[in-house]
Amino acid sequence: MRVVIQRCLRAEVRIDGTVVGAIGRGFMLLVGVTDGDTQTEAALLAKKVAQMRVFEDAEGKMNLGLKEVGGAILSISQFTLYADCKKGNRPSFIKAARPETAAPLYDYFNELLRKEYGLQVETGRFGADMKVDFINDGPVTILLDTAEL
Repeated sequence: MRVVIQRCLRAEVRIDGTVVGAIGRGFMLLVGVTDGDTQTEAALLAKKVAQMRVFEDAEGKMNLGLKEVGGAILSISQFTLYADCKKGNRPSFIKAARPETAAPLYDYFNELLRKEYGLQVETGRFGADMKVDFINDGPVTILLDTAEL
């Protein structure tokens, strides 16, 4: 699994012009699932995200986590994180897990963030055409990949 964490001042996602998820300060996440991923990978990434300390403390150091700053999460499913661009100019998405595998793992990841770590998590809709609007704070953008953890 891969997660792109973007520290944000605000974020929202629209489907067909209607806001379906919105947060203030926190993390805007792009979440991708590949073949072979299981609940083990989802749990590892949920723990990493929940414990990530990238908000400034009183001394200006990235030392505070989401809970300490009262932050929330907007989580967006993103199969394109597994784009293969080695051949030609049109990406292949063969490494992205099929929806019947990816959707339950995406849901499990979000539920862990809510239930295990007590975080507010808003989402879009898996597989929908979504329009995401956010203000990246910093900017701070971090890539987590279970193949490298």
